[in-house]
Amino acid sequence: MADLLGNIVKDVVEGVLKEILKKSTRSGTTRRRKRQTRSATTGRFVRKTTKRVKAPARKQVSRRRSAAKRSRQRAR
Repeated sequence: MADLLGNIVKDVVEGVLKEILKKSTRSGTTRRRKRQTRSATTGRFVRKTTKRVKAPARKQVSRRRSAAKRSRQRAR
């Protein structure tokens, strides 16, 4: 009888420990939330206007003169 009670207690303790030590289902990092701005008059949350994205910078082109341009300048 004591052996049966000991087994039941042991099983319950093992189950509880397994539940406690189990990894949470959500894995990975959590995202940080930005604060929302409130309207000065109504006090409600205001949607922020999105800024227009500028076009990316153009790739720089080499300014080196071509052989034909150099020969023309020498001829002058």
